[in-house]
Amino acid sequence: MSGSAAPRVLLSRSALMQNTQGLLASSGGIVDLRHDAYGHGLDEVAAIVVEAGASAVRVGSAEEARRLEAAGIPATTDALPEVDPHRLLGIPDAEGRLSTQPVMSLQGRVLSTKPLHAGEAVSYGYTHRASRDTRVALVTGGYAQGILRALGNRARVQIGEHTHPIVGRIAMDVCVVDLEGADVPVDAPVTYFGGSGAMRDALAQWSASTGLTPLEMAVVIGRNGERSWQA
Repeated sequence: MSGSAAPRVLLSRSALMQNTQGLLASSGGIVDLRHDAYGHGLDEVAAIVVEAGASAVRVGSAEEARRLEAAGIPATTDALPEVDPHRLLGIPDAEGRLSTQPVMSLQGRVLSTKPLHAGEAVSYGYTHRASRDTRVALVTGGYAQGILRALGNRARVQIGEHTHPIVGRIAMDVCVVDLEGADVPVDAPVTYFGGSGAMRDALAQWSASTGLTPLEMAVVIGRNGERSWQA
């Protein structure tokens, strides 16, 4: 799938700055940025958190530490982190709690829409059949980008002001969304999780459906997606 068609991993610089400053309260501290800053991108995140007041960052390898040190960013591979990565990055914890603004969100787009009549099925395996006449959208984002197959018939997305269910099995690069009688334009943004709207803490629901932690899913999605930083 081309970069223009793949879902985008959107990263908020302002959310990361705000989270870091609030957690450190101007006192400094070591921030945990292992696993490529949990999928958010080590180099950019490290620069932002140090600018926001972190005294150093904890990384996973000596090579990463040397690279950051060369850029003027204090880094360590063994010091105990003083900031919880869930709160730093705005990711739900094991209990599904989310107390800070999500830094990462995942956004696809509508490729096409079509009517789906009562009794008709979608996606391979036909795990979903419409109980009534409706309209469905084919949207970018599939298991190749970390939207796990277990989320088919279980997760929701936001399009415009409303949320809608993913129906049928999730394919490699796309999935199907039941618009529940509504219609949306082609290219409309589709939010899977994150941001400040209805899908803000959706990774907690994803965790309940997949058995993976929200941090684990962020690592996979961040590393496989097309990352883009915003103000």
